[in-house]
Amino acid sequence: MISEEYINKLLARLTNIESELSDPATAANQKKYQQLVREHSALKKIEKKASRFFNLKTEIDEHRELIDSPDSDPEIKELAESEIEELEKSLPDVEKSLKLALLPADPDEERNVMMEIRAGTGGDEAALFAGDLLRMYSRFAETKGWKIILVDVSSSEVGGYKEVVLTIEGKGAYAIFRHESGTHRVQRVPLTESSGRIHTSAATVAVFPEAEATDDIVIKPDEMRIDVYRASGPGGQCVNTTDSAVRITHIPTGIQAQSQDEKSQHRNRERAMSVLTTRVMDAQRQAEATKMGDERRSQIGSGDRSERIRTYNFPQNRITDHRINLTMYNLDRVMEGDLEDLVSALQDHTNELRLQKELNNALSQ
Repeated sequence: MISEEYINKLLARLTNIESELSDPATAANQKKYQQLVREHSALKKIEKKASRFFNLKTEIDEHRELIDSPDSDPEIKELAESEIEELEKSLPDVEKSLKLALLPADPDEERNVMMEIRAGTGGDEAALFAGDLLRMYSRFAETKGWKIILVDVSSSEVGGYKEVVLTIEGKGAYAIFRHESGTHRVQRVPLTESSGRIHTSAATVAVFPEAEATDDIVIKPDEMRIDVYRASGPGGQCVNTTDSAVRITHIPTGIQAQSQDEKSQHRNRERAMSVLTTRVMDAQRQAEATKMGDERRSQIGSGDRSERIRTYNFPQNRITDHRINLTMYNLDRVMEGDLEDLVSALQDHTNELRLQKELNNALSQ
């Protein structure tokens, strides 16, 4: 059972945080300021959920006292008995909501997203499916009011894409899209198939939290090689006739990033630099996680693109997420960007894993 004393100790930190946030010296240190803002937001969330939980517990206890008291008026006792059932029924969900708020915060959840979609096995059909995934994610992001920016695009001759790199800007974007990393398999009859035979192809998706200015990622000028070249593909007139595309190579790691979707070389350089910083940050984190033996199992799966995470079966209008054994028959709506149920199921499962991990840790101490 959650201790009210423990909650009060946590919330006592709110006064100190608010005092620090009002200090001009804190505002001058953006990294510290952002950390305090996130901590303050998390504690206010706990405060709200804790208030609901303990008020509900108090209300249930008062109803039990009325029911158990021999001096209670029969009508009042009957009313209390009718109400306590609903109150007790809601308690587990309210308690679970508070426990989730008490889990260690992941600062990455609020970040923007960098996403890479690549055609996998299946030739032209895989490229078409990569295009379908881009459209699906874009439509879903639009329902959230988030901004989609194409950074680098390699189009396929038959339509679709061999590869797309994009960013999605919106608060909490990474928390929503983090579970999309992996191999997405599609089963359908290609437009080019005259006999009606079902083909299987795949596309891979990688999702990263976008690097921010406050991150301790330093890429020195002498560690980069910058190449400019003429953009390819269906760009505007200036895009295809000037050396506006930019490729940046991080020499120590060999990591590359490029952008050619903007007409301005300056803007392409900014976009490529943002992607490079994000990729370098991810590589550093992966190395640290491997060194510590931490495979981030609080998330669903490993995030490895070789892991098959989902199957899209068009003939049966079926979509199956293999990590949580979830099958739904609304593929047509999902491909139009209706990802809400799928995202919620993945987040709920992740939260269950995190709660179980915290419980196991508590029991082992």
